Amino acid sequence: MSQTQKAPWYYLLLLILAGESVFILPFVLSRVFRPTVLNVFSLDNTQLGLCFSVYGFVALVSYLFGGPLADKYPPRKLIAVALWMTALGGLVYATFPSYFMLKILYGYWGFTTIFLFWAAMIKATRVWGGENSQGKAFGLLDGGRGLVGALFGSMGVLIFSIFITSEITDASLLESKEAFRYVILVSTGIVVVVGFLVWVFMRMDNEFEKTIILDTITVSQIKEVLRLPAVALLMIIIACAYVGYKITDIFSLYAQDVMGYDQVQSAQVGTFLLFVRPFVGVIIGILADRSQTTYWLLVSFVISFFGALLFATGIITDSSTLLFFISILIVATGVYAARSLYFAVMEQGKIPLMLTGTALGLISVVGYTPDIFVGPAMGYLLDANPGEIGHRHVFWMLGTFSLIGGIAAWFYYRLYRKKKVVL
Repeated sequence: MSQTQKAPWYYLLLLILAGESVFILPFVLSRVFRPTVLNVFSLDNTQLGLCFSVYGFVALVSYLFGGPLADKYPPRKLIAVALWMTALGGLVYATFPSYFMLKILYGYWGFTTIFLFWAAMIKATRVWGGENSQGKAFGLLDGGRGLVGALFGSMGVLIFSIFITSEITDASLLESKEAFRYVILVSTGIVVVVGFLVWVFMRMDNEFEKTIILDTITVSQIKEVLRLPAVALLMIIIACAYVGYKITDIFSLYAQDVMGYDQVQSAQVGTFLLFVRPFVGVIIGILADRSQTTYWLLVSFVISFFGALLFATGIITDSSTLLFFISILIVATGVYAARSLYFAVMEQGKIPLMLTGTALGLISVVGYTPDIFVGPAMGYLLDANPGEIGHRHVFWMLGTFSLIGGIAAWFYYRLYRKKKVVL
């Protein structure tokens, strides 16, 4: 029986739900509510960026050791425990801890969301996709995660607006804190529920499960993975694509600083961005499986590069609302397409399924280093150059990494462009 038949549709649905829920507290809320987060936690952009850096340092170690863990234990248990542990951090987050404690909390989240969770999710998705549907599997995963994130964002904006009783522009710090506390607590409760759903329903056939799990990971197997050209190229591709994904965090702040939007309007911009992600993920996944996954990965970096130039050149002003949203769509299309496909090309890169977690751990040590440096870099550029100029510098950074990622994707395409047979 094929891998796809072994894992039913609801298995992927649970992966989608869990895959975004685990990142709601550390990332999605700050993406949608960035101006509010800065305000209620009394942070500047650099300090928030340093919180993300702490997360990144812990995640870096977690990727390395969590990868082999995913090759030894069933995904269901690893994912459920990771969700519950992440939710515990939400209770601390809702107390609005000090800056020092916030950095510790982000370090804790770097462990809970990566060590037990990340490689297990990617390996389970690869199993679901089988040999001929990797583009669809990862496109649906990332697109579905985007939809879940958008729904969380919409829910958060609704809850926040309900508990702000005065005019948004006149809301006090205390009122903003109380409203945002409800957003955090509701999100935390949902993460707990998702953990129980995964534990109960995300099961695979016992005999099949044994075929994708290794009793031990040897040094020779690690060396085998490191010798694969796909591994080195994916390190660069994922790093560059992830820089783009991290930079999308500032769109809600751009809406406030450059376009002049209030807290709720800027949060709605962040939510709008989240709704783009599912459409891009699904469409690019279907296109990739029908033609060349590696080709569409290259195209995604090209789109991201030209979208970055629209913001970096400063042609968008507070009076060009339509151009602002069109430019967001272009950047989001490129960034989310690359994010949907960079794991989908593992199959073409001849990375063994049983060693997916180990390979992913090694790739991620380099690929996710943007968790360490992008936050502080963006914070410095924005704080040192207030207003539109700082944002333009950030988008020049996006353009640079999109160009580098595009070059690496071109080499990957040339190396693994043999036409696949679609059944």
